[in-house]
Amino acid sequence: MDEKTLISTAKMLVAPGKGILAADESFNTIKRRFDAIRLESTEENRRAYREMLFTTPQAEKAISGVILYDETIHQKSKDGVPFPEVLNQKGILPGIKVDTGTVALAGFPGEKVTEGLDGLRDRLQAYRELGARFTKWRAVIAIGSNLPSQTCIETNAHILALYAALCQEADLVPIVEPEVLMDGDHDLQRCEEVTETTLRSVFAALTAQRVLLEGLLLKPNMVISGKDFPQQASVEEVAATTVRCLRRVVPAAVPGVVFLSGGQTPEQATAHLNAMNRMGGAPWELSFSYGRALQDPVLRAWDGKAANTEIAQRIFYHRSALNSAARQGKYTPWLEAEAS
Repeated sequence: MDEKTLISTAKMLVAPGKGILAADESFNTIKRRFDAIRLESTEENRRAYREMLFTTPQAEKAISGVILYDETIHQKSKDGVPFPEVLNQKGILPGIKVDTGTVALAGFPGEKVTEGLDGLRDRLQAYRELGARFTKWRAVIAIGSNLPSQTCIETNAHILALYAALCQEADLVPIVEPEVLMDGDHDLQRCEEVTETTLRSVFAALTAQRVLLEGLLLKPNMVISGKDFPQQASVEEVAATTVRCLRRVVPAAVPGVVFLSGGQTPEQATAHLNAMNRMGGAPWELSFSYGRALQDPVLRAWDGKAANTEIAQRIFYHRSALNSAARQGKYTPWLEAEAS
């Protein structure tokens, strides 16, 4: 394990004013996105869409890294350049999703565990040779009646720690993503309680597995009300509660927290991140690793048509720039109006 490489890569991913594009949608997920614009999810359409994102002029001003899917890391631009090299040429670090998805946790109805550890050591070496510099693994924790169980939390925490240790062994920075889902009618306090419990378990497992905290990034959910809860928390309440929760459990040694957007609208995700950074004083960089919150308006503008590439790229750059401003606590709602 090259500690200096891990630490420097982690710091590059959370460089001031920058964040990560999560472009690691599985085949099923990207099909749902394409269905929304009535576009067939073929390999070529997926390739063309990702190329449009990756070649956006000046995207490197706001984007430090891109999480790729297995298919994507093997694909090339229309000019024959491998996508990892396309990103490297712009000063953007290529990353890769390495889990293989969730399955039902045996004996615990309604709960899931993430798979993908089998053969991971060899796959990591192959991804490193393809140009990957960091990785991502997602675990999901549901809130509901008698959920989550401590077994679900601890099982996923242990697997996250094993994944992180294997990545660092391969000199790849692991992004550890324990997502407490928004689904449900729970309030803000219940989300905070579950998030804190989950993160305590995750960091206990990481420590037990001797994972280098300075060489990883945390990708958590924001502490937010369930989407079916009738009284949604304000932007300021979400920001204050999220930072309070993180301060209680996330070691200062971790260089950065790169939030997932988790079903929020693009505007909500940006406003919440901005409010947290306006508070100041956090021991870690507070950044973003957004998928839908960066891509949804872009996909609608692109609409599967090459003629729309330029306008779609302008929208992607602007959406990225808004989150870059939020990284610095300088985002304001009038910037959204400027985009429209």
